[in-house]
Amino acid sequence: MKKILSVIFIIFGLVSFSTAEEFDNIQLPMRDYDGIELPAGTFIPIINTQDISTEYCPEGYKVKFIASNDLFLHETNIIPKGTEFFGYVEEIHEPVIGTHASMKIRINKMLLSDTFEIPIKGYIYTSNDNLIGGGLSAPAEYVKVPHYQQKFQGRFWSHRGPTLQIRPGGKRLMGEHTKVNAGEDGLIILTAPAYITHTLTN
Repeated sequence: MKKILSVIFIIFGLVSFSTAEEFDNIQLPMRDYDGIELPAGTFIPIINTQDISTEYCPEGYKVKFIASNDLFLHETNIIPKGTEFFGYVEEIHEPVIGTHASMKIRINKMLLSDTFEIPIKGYIYTSNDNLIGGGLSAPAEYVKVPHYQQKFQGRFWSHRGPTLQIRPGGKRLMGEHTKVNAGEDGLIILTAPAYITHTLTN
């Protein structure tokens, strides 16, 4: 009886060992996915989630934006609507006489709805080298400048006289602080290629 039990235990051990080896050697099928590259210069439509002002937000102030639309590349939804973008205020220029305050907002990370993070390099886009604000302040004075028109001649009269025009003078008011309001639409522009190694599937 003892010999029979010993043989059974030996057979059971060999079967278990071979089964474990088979499981170790099993190769699970992997998805053939090399990632997708979004080139520098790509625009991503976003919406601001908080007020950002040069008046009370220091350099380094953390900001958050949300994708307002799906971004497709061919048939793949690369950046789904609702994807979150994080960054910070990189530069602030205080208001001075003649010029409003300005700032640059850098974006360094995107967060998909399944909490997967992807590093990116970009800025909140403006046509002025991504500088938000910085325009001229209102004139502090206006001057009257004569403008001589061409000769007007009617049937019984002729006239050539100056017309006074009011133009801004050389002096301007103190600039004001610049603010990006919560809920305001905008664009992120990528300044370096973004490698999307993870996409959401339905």
